Amino acid sequence: MEVRGLHELVHDASLRYGSSLAVMFYSSTGASSSLTYEELISSANRLTTLLRENVVLSEHTIGLYCQSDMNLPVWILGILQLPAAYVPLNPDSPPLLTLRIMERCDLTFCVIQSDLFQRFQSDFSHHLSIALCATWSVQRLILVRIKKESSSLQSNSEALQTTKSAETDQGTTLQPDMSLTQKGHQRELLAYVLHTSGTTGNPKIVKVPHKCIVPNILHLRSLFQMAKDDVVFLASPLTFDPSVVEIFLALSSGACLLIVPSTMKKTPNRLAQVLFTHYKTTVLQATPTLLRRFGRNILREKVLCADSSLRVLALGGEVCPSPSLLRNWRQEGNKTQIYNLYGTTEVSCWACYHRIPDSLLCTADRTHTSVPLGEPLLDTAVEVRDENGCRVTEGEGQVFIGGVDRVCLLDDELIITPGTMRSTGDWVKIKDSQMHYLGRRDRLIKRHGQRVNLDTVQQLVENLPMVESCVVGLHESRRLVAFVVPLSGHPSSSEDNRTVSSSAYMHGSKDFIYSNKAIVREVLQSLSKLLASHSIPDTILLVPFLPLTSHGKVDIGKLMKMYERHRDVPVNPSDWKDMDTVKEKLQTLWKEALGLSEDVEITADTQFLLSGGDSLQAVRLYEDISNATGMTSTGLLEAILEGCFTDVLHHVTKVMCSLEQDAVVPPPAKRKHEGTVVPLKRQAINPASTMAKKRTPGSAVPSEKRILETVVVRRAGQIMEIMGCSQSISDMVEPKVIREETLTSHSDLHFHPGQVVRDQEVQQMGASVDSQALDLRVLWSSDTGRCVDASAVLLVECEKHLTSGQTRVTAFIGSHSHRLQALHLTSGEIKWERILGDRLESSATVTKCGTLVVVGCYDKQVYFLHVDSGKTWWTFETGDAVKSSPAVDPETGLVMLGSHDGHIYALEPQVKQCAWKHHCGGGAVFSSPCIHSSLRHLYTATLGGKLLCLSPGSGALLWTHSSGSPFFSSPSCSASCVSIGSVNGNIYGFSHAGEMLWQFFTNGPVFSSPSTFAFSQRVVCGSHDGCVYCLSCTDGALLWRFATTGKVFSSPFVFDGSPWGFKTLVAFSSTDGAVWVLDGENGTLKASLSLPGELFSSPVVWGHTLVVGCRNDYVYAIELTKRRESPRGSMVG
Repeated sequence: MEVRGLHELVHDASLRYGSSLAVMFYSSTGASSSLTYEELISSANRLTTLLRENVVLSEHTIGLYCQSDMNLPVWILGILQLPAAYVPLNPDSPPLLTLRIMERCDLTFCVIQSDLFQRFQSDFSHHLSIALCATWSVQRLILVRIKKESSSLQSNSEALQTTKSAETDQGTTLQPDMSLTQKGHQRELLAYVLHTSGTTGNPKIVKVPHKCIVPNILHLRSLFQMAKDDVVFLASPLTFDPSVVEIFLALSSGACLLIVPSTMKKTPNRLAQVLFTHYKTTVLQATPTLLRRFGRNILREKVLCADSSLRVLALGGEVCPSPSLLRNWRQEGNKTQIYNLYGTTEVSCWACYHRIPDSLLCTADRTHTSVPLGEPLLDTAVEVRDENGCRVTEGEGQVFIGGVDRVCLLDDELIITPGTMRSTGDWVKIKDSQMHYLGRRDRLIKRHGQRVNLDTVQQLVENLPMVESCVVGLHESRRLVAFVVPLSGHPSSSEDNRTVSSSAYMHGSKDFIYSNKAIVREVLQSLSKLLASHSIPDTILLVPFLPLTSHGKVDIGKLMKMYERHRDVPVNPSDWKDMDTVKEKLQTLWKEALGLSEDVEITADTQFLLSGGDSLQAVRLYEDISNATGMTSTGLLEAILEGCFTDVLHHVTKVMCSLEQDAVVPPPAKRKHEGTVVPLKRQAINPASTMAKKRTPGSAVPSEKRILETVVVRRAGQIMEIMGCSQSISDMVEPKVIREETLTSHSDLHFHPGQVVRDQEVQQMGASVDSQALDLRVLWSSDTGRCVDASAVLLVECEKHLTSGQTRVTAFIGSHSHRLQALHLTSGEIKWERILGDRLESSATVTKCGTLVVVGCYDKQVYFLHVDSGKTWWTFETGDAVKSSPAVDPETGLVMLGSHDGHIYALEPQVKQCAWKHHCGGGAVFSSPCIHSSLRHLYTATLGGKLLCLSPGSGALLWTHSSGSPFFSSPSCSASCVSIGSVNGNIYGFSHAGEMLWQFFTNGPVFSSPSTFAFSQRVVCGSHDGCVYCLSCTDGALLWRFATTGKVFSSPFVFDGSPWGFKTLVAFSSTDGAVWVLDGENGTLKASLSLPGELFSSPVVWGHTLVVGCRNDYVYAIELTKRRESPRGSMVG
């Protein structure tokens, strides 16, 4: 039986359901529009007529350059009815990638969404001749005819093509696409043309006949029991072939296709509201990643709740989540049918399906760790073959997909052989006749969390005009190296450079390697336009030829040895101690890392990221400097990322000078009894006299009854009281009376994880956990979608009458996903969520009035949002990214914060204006300001190494201290001093008049911010050497030190330990994912917990709950409880 076209399936449905809704579009403004089936077909017919009047009849592929819109199905049907295949072009893709697709599809005509025409011209006018053919206002389309500019093709063709077989000798004319210009009946069968992503191999052009995709639609329509009452969400972009299934699954069934703007798909809360509250979506096909963006709470409460409108959830495009995870996403009583779909674009679209049994989703059985790929779909053949090509019925092998008609044309294939089976590169294990996905086994690596195919990178390098040949390899599983033979006669090459002796080659001649910087720079610049940052080689090594093995293959082993000799050139520290020499060499490495020409000026204030660099390029520069100098420095990467060129220069010079000294002066002998101890001297403090002392700024809340309505709790134990109602808060978070301890100790001892040092005493972790030890237990977690480096701020709201009132606590925290979440502390339920303009690293705060939450953003903005709804009250734009966390002046209500533009701002949210701003003298302001209320001092610090004291009322400078090292740490106030940490490893104490009182040297950079004890003159701070230090505020003497298992970036939180039987407790995290709670008196370990991700967020404590963000994308609420004794006296959780 002859298979009908996709558009014919829609025509059939329109005859039965003409007056029914076919398309619904929900705009960003909340407005909705719709089309019935009659209107859809009428509009599509009109577009087909217009196309026939303007398009050459021999054209059978037409580009479609558009975004999500109500008319999207009209545009697709109008092209299909021509008849022609549509080629979706994504306006948000890199222009060179889109240009490559247009060339390889040999496009002549393109229809462009009207409001995108200017962008199309801007992106492609330098590469294409664009002739305007027609403008159709009703259809909101512009038809253009495109032709490649010969001059552009001459310079860019090789870089844009992944194969040279379609080029002539001159590279100016492409071979006609024979697969699209054969017999008329075959041309009419093409429905659409896509391209693979290239993440798992070379990008391929995939031409899909109607007879290949229609069986998918028919079978899935039957499986899902589609009806006219169904609502299908268009979740996929047009460039992803599941979009075809979504569109025609709906429109061939008389169902309604729901379309929303792509920006709305990035706001899970709002998207869930639209899909399941407004439009009662019944069928959702999505990738597991898209589904995960909703977060567990929304999944359980809206998507997969007991009374969910969702009948069918089809997951595909990625590995299916485990049954246990799916079970956690479903609310008890949910009836949604869940399917696992598997397929490849090369055999568009799906090949297999498996319905997950309801019984498996309702049981607690954890023996099923994966979901099978399932059974073949209609007209699809699936085989598993081993490495020898033999069919596998039990065990491991590679999946092959095909069928008589289920075959697509790839790249320049001219004919389709019936029954062709495509290799997928996916390996599975067959067990009990079911296929379970294992992964891929080719030249695919995972780098910086992203997949990279080495052959794809190698082929792109080889296709560059300045490259003769190339081999790409991975050195020691981490360094991506491209060995390049430059093209003879290229303008950037010289005869001298190309004449290299075999001896020089065998010894990795440095002259040859570095004499062609122009070629290296040109290669990197070209690749930056074609590849994502994680795919760009770390090193481009120029070689005169590629050595071969006896079998005639490239000897990658010899090449890697050459790279090692080049990398391991002996370093003389004296060559790097002269500032001018270091400056010149660093400027060279800096330019090479960014692919800049030699005449580009690198000034003292030049910042790496602002010069076009990204975090991966920063890592490359870090490794290049480390290899060139022979040094290893934990602070170098931070200086590159956050500092300016001067910061990096000072850092390298200082470290190299110390290396030279180490080479002359022998290191001190290791202590024989390292870690042995002498008991501490302790000075008792009279509790009564301590309670009578005046509170110091930044200290925790005193424990007597007071008038209290709202409390704001922030990192490092910062607490602000707002308004008033009677409330006893003795058991909240305040550090109560503790005893002073004095000692003399050296800071150059070596410590092991868990050790506590008090003068000469060391206690091992575990040994210090006494009969009053505590437990940490995760209460809930909230998925934010990306890493969480910010710290939470807690808003504690109290009722006015204690007898009937309740305390409500909301945690506000931001994420690199651009989200700011408002979470109920007790349940973890999302009160509201906002997607802001860029990443959020700044920790939020709450204004003096208690009604606005304030947060800084990478998009330069400071956002003031209503605490109860998240709605925007005001935004203020600075001159650069805002990573500084705001502080509130308790007297005036001004909000103070710094910006990477080098200023500190004082903002008045009530009148929506900036009261004043002050330039801090050089360097971005990363750290957060601190206000001493009674002295009326505002302290802030910069990455330029300056600590400033300003008047909070006017911004006038009172005093400043300059240091040679950046301050990432935020200042902290006590009665006697202001303390701050530096990346040079010091913790400083300054008087409030600006005099340096003391400094304490740790063995690593200090990014942690100090936290002061409320009533005793102590400060506690972490370091990248893995330790947390408790120091005297008066003279900086070490009181105790605790060694963790990782670096300490977070700021400690000091709080009252009386509910658990202690005076004071200190909570903090280390970057290896550990959360620690110590006795504030002596630094002994009381509890610890390991989370599944790095921790740069600082914990915040209220009551018995600790909140911290994690780099695994989650925010965690952790309960701190006292362990109970077992009958035998041992401790149990």
